[in-house]
Amino acid sequence: MDCCAFCTANSYTIKPLYEAMRASYKATLFRDCFHVAMQRDGKTFDAFFFSYGAAVFWGIPKEIGLKILHEDVHSFELHHISNELAETDEFTYAYGSPAKIFEDEITLPSEDLLIKLAFSHGIAQSVKLGTFESRLHRTFNTTKKIPEDLAEQGKIPLSRREIRKKMGELFIERNSINLHMDVLDTPEFFWEYRELEVYYTLIANYLDIKTRVEVLNQRLDVIHGLFEMLGTELNHLHSNRLEWIIIVLIMFEVTISLLRDVFHII
Repeated sequence: MDCCAFCTANSYTIKPLYEAMRASYKATLFRDCFHVAMQRDGKTFDAFFFSYGAAVFWGIPKEIGLKILHEDVHSFELHHISNELAETDEFTYAYGSPAKIFEDEITLPSEDLLIKLAFSHGIAQSVKLGTFESRLHRTFNTTKKIPEDLAEQGKIPLSRREIRKKMGELFIERNSINLHMDVLDTPEFFWEYRELEVYYTLIANYLDIKTRVEVLNQRLDVIHGLFEMLGTELNHLHSNRLEWIIIVLIMFEVTISLLRDVFHII
């Protein structure tokens, strides 16, 4: 059977989305997410929607999942993520013992809904993390020439206005990611269901979430360093401008003095 996951928005308006789903399907609200027993073509499947803009479907292929997000969820998205940055993931799953993951096939020990939710937490975090990674990759591609130009030419070949725009872009990107980084911590759901954390840990280790978060933090530090470098360059340009103004004023004063005291023109 198929399992697919998506992250297509910064967040969902989770309560209105829950109420809309509950009007048509059986829905159960959990901390920061909810479950829906949905139906398509006479087939029932499980869907989990997370407040940070991720959804995980158990029992349907990717194409149907995308259709549901477009038709039923799109209007509840806050800050839709463009297709080039939206993240998806696909698995297959079966039931058996013990619980394990091998080559993207998940073995669930039972049909217990909470076990699926435990795995879904890790899968949803992974696709959310994927959107952060894609955004930082795009940011690096648009700014990688800045330090290269500084190394080759000794200066950044941008105007003060362009530097300010770059600083604004970096500030928005860094802060946007930092504000949502807490969703990558161990979910609070497991404070109440400690016995299920083993399944979350299993999928989190398989998807290498901890290491990817560490790499993401390192890249955010690089972005912070680039932001500070641009700030220093902006201050340098401002200082140069002030120096030239002072030089021009001194030259003007000397010229006036020469015209008045030496040449007696004025």
